[in-house]
This record gives sequence, structure tokens and C-alpha cells, in this order.
Amino acid sequence: MLKHIAIVATALGLSFGAIANTYPSKPITLVVPFPPGGTVNLMGRLIAERMGAILGQSVIVDNRAGAGGTIGAAFAAKAPADGYTLLMGSMGQAVQPLLYKKLPFDGNKAFTPVATFATVPNVLAVSMNTPVKNLAEFVSYAKAHPGGLNMASAGVGSINHLTGEMFEDRANVQLTHIPYKGASPAATDLQAGQVNVLFANLPNVLPFAKAGKIRLLGVASERRALAIPDVPTFAEGGVKDVVVESWYGLMAPTGTPPAVVKKLQDAILTIAGEKEFVAHLAEQGAYPYPKNTSDFSKLMEAEAKRWAGIISNANISME
Repeated sequence: MLKHIAIVATALGLSFGAIANTYPSKPITLVVPFPPGGTVNLMGRLIAERMGAILGQSVIVDNRAGAGGTIGAAFAAKAPADGYTLLMGSMGQAVQPLLYKKLPFDGNKAFTPVATFATVPNVLAVSMNTPVKNLAEFVSYAKAHPGGLNMASAGVGSINHLTGEMFEDRANVQLTHIPYKGASPAATDLQAGQVNVLFANLPNVLPFAKAGKIRLLGVASERRALAIPDVPTFAEGGVKDVVVESWYGLMAPTGTPPAVVKKLQDAILTIAGEKEFVAHLAEQGAYPYPKNTSDFSKLMEAEAKRWAGIISNANISME
């Protein structure tokens, strides 16, 4: 019996080794479940280019947007678990099972977290015609005009929507939510003055801020962002306990061979430590954020616990 187990274990070891040695033998598809123009797409294209160079095969970005990222996630979840179709994961994957009554895939079991590589701070941005200059003035104005400020988002249940809900709870203010189909059109309407407020990933609004078309009032992180050092954190501005730093990583369909997951993990962690890649992240207001498969899994669990209360209190539910 023991001899039989040893033979099987040896065979499995050789099999996994062979898989690792031959993978990848053809181009890899990286599914980005959001449209071009947003941060998830930006980060996906940054990592895809470097992965292709390290792995020796092209990594093709496939934008499959819609339904809050669930259409693309469902496509990736149903793909063969062979390492040739991957999902560009973000915080959205941790909250989808909390938001949707029904998903076209098992939101808790469909994917194996591979590795994370980047994080970006979320910021509070306002249009230039919104009559506030700093976070304290914003809170005072919002309290004096309940529902009088329109808050754009990338859609109901998006991370910037949830960040806005968290901010409303902590600051004891009421904003009027205006959902868009993506972060890019929301940011465009913000700079045009069509809406007052947007809680956004910094890369989505940094070009507008640099051009003086919008005003940044606060950063939802524990430290000021290097790209905008003059913008205070929410805590410095008087709103405590609002820390939302969006992260980005790759996920593989559950059942992907461990040797393939390990090879992908090692490639991503290597990229996250490259000086040139870190410099590219910095240009977008992002930071390297390397987490291996095990730590990525723990991060997903922690995020689900953190957002459950916000989603429940705001009574957010998706069909």
C-alpha cells in the first residue's frame, strides 16, 4: 500500500514538473471584466506586457465588460482550468458574492487567487463648480444640504460606490448616488461639472486633477499618495476610519494545476519587484503590492468581512 502511494506521489510529482516545464506553450488570455479606460484595464495591460516577456508567450487582454464585472468573471470561471485563461482580479471579486443574489458562477469557489501586484489609493474628487475647497468644507456643505450633492460612481455596488457609502456613514452625510456604466464616463462627467462628487481610484482622475479640471479633497489611505503629496488623507481632514486602497492581481479558474499557479505567482511577484515596473505604477499613482497565493486568499476573506456590513447597512443588492 505504502509502495503504491509512493509510486502515485512520484508520478504526480513528475506530472506537475512536466506541466511547469512546458507551460506556457501558447498565448495566454487575460480577461479584464471591465471596459477600457478604467484602472482595472490599465493594470491588466501593464501586467500583461511584462508577463509576456517573462513567460515567453503573448498575454492577450480580453475586455469582457458588463454587469459589474460578473460577465467577464463568468467567462473566465467557465474556461478550461489549464492556465491559458486568467482573470484580472480586483476588490470587486471579494464583494460580488455579497452583492448578487445569483451569480453565473460560484463567487466563493470559482477562482484560485494567484498573486497581487499593485494597489492604488482611492480619492474624493469634486467638480470645479462644487463650492468647497477642502474636506472640512465638503462635510459641512453636505450636512447643510442633505442629498444636495450628486455622487457619481462606476455603477451600483462598484468599489467607488461602496467607498462613498462608507464615507457617508463615517462622516454622517447624505449624498445622492448617480451610477454610471464604468469609472471613465463618471470621471468625464465630473470634470464637465455634470456631477459634484466621485470617489475614484487615483489613476482614473489624476490626469483631470493635473490639468486643473477637478479638485481632489482627500485620500482614502493611511498615508498621503506620492503622486499628490499636497492632498491630505481623510483622517487628516477629520473623517476617520475610511481607508480604501484598491488592489489588483491575477486569478485562475479553480482546478488549475498547482505547478501552473506557482509559475504564474512567481512571475507576477518578480514583476512587482522590478524597478521599471514600479516606476510605471508610480506614474499612475499606484504602488507595488506583492502578495503570494496564500496571502491573496487571506486578503479576499478579509475584504469580504470588511464590506459585508457596509453593503448590508446600505441595503445594496443586485439581481
